[in-house]
Amino acid sequence: MSDVIGLDVGGAHLKLARLDGNGALVEVRIAACPLWRGLHELDAALDQVGAESDGTIVAATMTGELADLWPDRASGVAAIARALAARFGADRVAIYAGERRFVRPDDAAALARDVASANWRATTEAVAAGGGAGLLVDVGSTTSDLIPFGEGRVLARGATDAERMAADELVYLGVARTPVMALSPRLPFAGAWVTPMAEFFATSADAHRLTGDLDEAADLHPAADGGPKTAEGSARRLLRMVGADLTPETWDAARRIADHLAEAQLRRLHDAALGLLTRPDQPPCETIVGAGVGRFLVKRLAERLKLGYRDIGALFSNDPAVAALAADCAPAVAVARLHGEAGRNRTGR
Repeated sequence: MSDVIGLDVGGAHLKLARLDGNGALVEVRIAACPLWRGLHELDAALDQVGAESDGTIVAATMTGELADLWPDRASGVAAIARALAARFGADRVAIYAGERRFVRPDDAAALARDVASANWRATTEAVAAGGGAGLLVDVGSTTSDLIPFGEGRVLARGATDAERMAADELVYLGVARTPVMALSPRLPFAGAWVTPMAEFFATSADAHRLTGDLDEAADLHPAADGGPKTAEGSARRLLRMVGADLTPETWDAARRIADHLAEAQLRRLHDAALGLLTRPDQPPCETIVGAGVGRFLVKRLAERLKLGYRDIGALFSNDPAVAALAADCAPAVAVARLHGEAGRNRTGR
């Protein structure tokens, strides 16, 4: 078997994973990809991650069709599929379409419902193949996916973003790009609970940077004010949300706001997970599988729920450094593995 490249084309990031002919993970990369600025950003991100195929099959999944560059998601799916086909060759690109598995780029637009934002399913299929029952929680920079699995199957009730949000299988909170006003309706400050300003003054990255949990590699986009990504910069932005300035006297207040926001985000994930785990048709769950750049929250979630925790990176590589990157970019790794396994099944190897 030849190498396989897996791509996860998001609206804010591009993730790449490369498997060798034996199915071993040999490379994982990520780059900023602000598709709302134009489709040229995809080419720039592909250049940055070194996505040269040299005849290699490129298996792709996407969420970038959601970007407001297009009037609807079907248009976005078609445009991204065409762009990948133009870059790598239509015969070398396989688009992941959920339960339909892989389709040609030319067929992606007609199957937009299956293709759009299906990366969560690729990840869960890869996990479910290992057997057992559990809950995959992938906390990224922008969103969080919570997907039950068992008996080798994905047990999600929703398929589209709308259905998954209604089922609490998609929670639109992440650890880097979420505006602070979306994390909590009130913030503790100066002896009161203050409604945060409805302005894009600070993001979840600022909160998790002050708590010391954020890996700076997870925050590839400019800060809300375009300022420095430092503890001081984050404290200043968080205090702006409550109409205050950073001074020696308000440092502790900024840290308390950050702690509160981190707890509010964890609490939202906890509530969503409880709903999923108490479904009548959910098999007994003993393990939460953590993925994404915000999986530090997933580990805390497992502890809070008194469940075991497993890092998805350990499923993908025995090399700790590679495993960590793989966990950050799980859908890209998963879609490459799914296509590689399908190829090996066809050839009997």
